[in-house]
Amino acid sequence: MTNSSSSSSGQHVRLGAGDAEVTVDPGNGCRIGSLRVGGTELLRQGERYGCFPMVPWCGRIAEGVFRDGATEHRMPLNAPPHAIHGTGRDTAWRTARADATEASFVYDLAEPWPYSGRVTQAFELTEDALTLRLGVETYADSFPAQVGWHPWFRRTLDGGEEAVLDFAPAWQEERGADHIPTGRRIDPRPGPWDDCFGMPDGVAATLTWPGRLELTVTSRARWVVVYDEQEAAICVEPQSGPPNGLNTAPHLVTPIEPLELAATFAWRRLV
Repeated sequence: MTNSSSSSSGQHVRLGAGDAEVTVDPGNGCRIGSLRVGGTELLRQGERYGCFPMVPWCGRIAEGVFRDGATEHRMPLNAPPHAIHGTGRDTAWRTARADATEASFVYDLAEPWPYSGRVTQAFELTEDALTLRLGVETYADSFPAQVGWHPWFRRTLDGGEEAVLDFAPAWQEERGADHIPTGRRIDPRPGPWDDCFGMPDGVAATLTWPGRLELTVTSRARWVVVYDEQEAAICVEPQSGPPNGLNTAPHLVTPIEPLELAATFAWRRLV
């Protein structure tokens, strides 16, 4: 049975399968507040951490400005001089359904986003994997959008060795001094990173906590951002487009073509 408990930001929804447990907080941006395997927490804790959805854009919009044809729109500069990570993480979502291992949540796009539409996020938990799905749909005007996830995986698990990240991107998006991709694709460089990488065959990245756990992030997304500049966590972020992609690689959501993306976090014990 799914358990729900009240919090300052609404009702937490808890899913369980085997010894895996997931807690979702729809009132706090529909973020995963906790992902525990065998009693061990895998996500950095805190109201701004966990794993949050990035929607209706991912990463930074340069100076908060994007264009839809000849129309210019300005988003609030929540990471001056840029706008970052969408509005979904700052929105209260509604629980559409929840049972022991699955749940889905929705919210309607609203100001400061200039277009109407609906966003859905769904979770499915098994004993060894969590699948996440995001969708954006419109029944009115078409608009550019992006979706993705920003998980904060703990760098160490309860005093163990630091996690090791393994992935093989085809390219790295060159990052300018303003943290916006320049438009050049370069050979991947060593970290630490706050950088976007291209994986045209789909995202596949593995975090290994030596002697403890191996976790693989997979998605048909062609871009992944890796952020590991903070000591506490390593972020592996599958997303439907690169930073500033509303301007450089827009995906158009139309009444007959929603934007949909899935990602899976799968794990196996090493002990």
